[in-house]
Amino acid sequence: MPEKALFRIWRGDANGGSFQDFVSPVDDGMVVLDVVHRIQAEQAPDLSVRWNCKAGKCGSCSAEINGMPKLMCMTRLSQLNLEMPIIVEPMHAFPPIKDLVTDVSWNFRVKKSIKKFRPRSPDAADGTWRMAQADVDRVQEFRKCIECFLCQDVCHVLREHHKHDEFAGPRHYVYTAALEMHPLDTEDRVKDLKNQNGLGYCNITTCCRQVCPESITITENAIIPLKERVVDRYYDPLKQLLHIL
Repeated sequence: MPEKALFRIWRGDANGGSFQDFVSPVDDGMVVLDVVHRIQAEQAPDLSVRWNCKAGKCGSCSAEINGMPKLMCMTRLSQLNLEMPIIVEPMHAFPPIKDLVTDVSWNFRVKKSIKKFRPRSPDAADGTWRMAQADVDRVQEFRKCIECFLCQDVCHVLREHHKHDEFAGPRHYVYTAALEMHPLDTEDRVKDLKNQNGLGYCNITTCCRQVCPESITITENAIIPLKERVVDRYYDPLKQLLHIL
């Protein structure tokens, strides 16, 4: 590993900005967030960056490193070519606030709009429920989400087409799947998936799955089963024929 590396960091706010170059010492074992902190401490004290746990569990330090959505705290310098500039910039799918910090509040507004968990009545005399372990296991994967919103950032529907008013995005499809597939839930969200949350815009490229730091199988285990529910209800040709008859 070289003793120093060039980091090209985006500086600016909602009104615009540009990249600024910083040459910083690097050490074995460092991650990108370590270098950002070093630059903040030694060269640019006004550099804004959001972070918290530095353990890949809070989802705070999401950014784009060499054009790829990543957690800065989980991106090791040993994984990067330090002979080239390391480009660090904020997520593209959300409005910039300052430097590497973006406004992700839209995600929480969308989450609030999704129908909440509504359990069926207890089916045992002691007031509890009975369910198959396989049904419980199915939704556990979705609960690993740390809401880093990297999947939202990489999704072309949000990143390039800016359909935030029509499309909920992969993070919220994972959240919806956790509710829809819960063995106790009785709420119906299929109509909302089609009309309000824009599930039809997703063309299952699997880019969201590829950037998930928790390795959630977003496309295959969440989005495709939800699409199947929408198709079964609204586009089944046999059902349409029976309806006509």
